[in-house]
Amino acid sequence: MTWYVLRRVLQMIPVFFGATFLVYFLVFFMPGDPLSALGGDRPLPEAAQMRIREEFHLDEPFLVQYFLYLLSIFQGDLGSTFRGQPIAAQLADAFPITLRLAIIAILFESFFGIVAGLISGLRKGAWIDTTFLMLSLLVIAVPTFVLGFVAQFVLGVQLQVMPVNVGRDPSWTNLLVPGMVLGAVSFAYVLRLTRTQVAEVAGQDHVRTATAKGLTRRRVIGAHVLRNSLIPVVTYIGIDLGMLMGGAIVTESIFNIPGIGFHLWDAIRTGESTKVVTIVTLLVAVFVVANLIVDIVYALLDPRIRYDSKA
Repeated sequence: MTWYVLRRVLQMIPVFFGATFLVYFLVFFMPGDPLSALGGDRPLPEAAQMRIREEFHLDEPFLVQYFLYLLSIFQGDLGSTFRGQPIAAQLADAFPITLRLAIIAILFESFFGIVAGLISGLRKGAWIDTTFLMLSLLVIAVPTFVLGFVAQFVLGVQLQVMPVNVGRDPSWTNLLVPGMVLGAVSFAYVLRLTRTQVAEVAGQDHVRTATAKGLTRRRVIGAHVLRNSLIPVVTYIGIDLGMLMGGAIVTESIFNIPGIGFHLWDAIRTGESTKVVTIVTLLVAVFVVANLIVDIVYALLDPRIRYDSKA
């Protein structure tokens, strides 16, 4: 296990450099002048533009800019925006909000998706199976921003059971509906994936043998069917954590949530290259760590999987 974890940690190094290089490359060659949006309708004075270009090395070649960015990262300095706002301070406020939003989405899609998929897989071909499949297909077909606007209008405007706009410093309760909207599509995929796995495992020999030995139905389902069906589901959920944090830009925009997605969109719109790369690097780290945790959980779900020094 120790050697496996060490190898996975070492794999983060090329992922880090590859992701930051690719994103920095794309941002560097974006059309337009990043300083043009700072002055609004009136362009910045030439002296101010020269000062900003010198401070942020905007006139340097791409590789020089990228090297200077990595050097500042390794020194613990995440830099600042063109307006002089520290990026670290902004992310310190935004990251916990998006993390809470993603946790709500993960819990929603995991619990309801697995439960609905289990019921659907055990009742394959029945009316409840058809109902869950139609529901999941409907959720997948409807874009996330449509679900968000519908939830905002019905629950916020008509029923008034939630605030229309979440705003700053949101509580867990205020993030409940946005989190469910964020995890809605993933819920549908978890449901369908769990259903497929349960239906397949339920017909295997070891399940029939366990039933023939007189084990209770609850034990057969829990210990033999569900446990062996969850490995691909856990894989998807682990990968989805990073995807949800990166994909929260739409949900956070609809509900006015000042999270990572909000800051990422603002950085892309204003051409804040350092801020874009820093946020993406943070999301890459979350994605890699989540996958590392998922790989370790494999051994808990399936005793046949062993990660030792020879694995």
